[in-house]
Amino acid sequence: LASSDFVSVHLALGDRTRGLIGAAELALMRPTAYLVNTSRAAIVDTEALLAALRAGAIAGAATDVFDIEPLPAGHPVRSAPRLLATPHLGYVSRANYETYYGQAVENIRAFLD
Repeated sequence: LASSDFVSVHLALGDRTRGLIGAAELALMRPTAYLVNTSRAAIVDTEALLAALRAGAIAGAATDVFDIEPLPAGHPVRSAPRLLATPHLGYVSRANYETYYGQAVENIRAFLD
């Protein structure tokens, strides 16, 4: 962590990975480093991340996973400095939507028939 420019988290959530990145790990990162979490929110301690961002301990962070989804309007993540936060929709494409909605309509029709 101490020599990384970017730390990108791509892990399944489990007992061994929950809270894997906390205040101690963030403190090891350089002030020019960025953290990216696109796996599961609970792997990174949100409060520790927010504190590190507010203190300027790391250069920034990006995430598309949150402890609460959808993220409430007044949640501190929404106003955190140097944090890029997007919905957990990285896999969504037009083709996915067409498939999902098509299958949903078919399932409703099958249920009603």
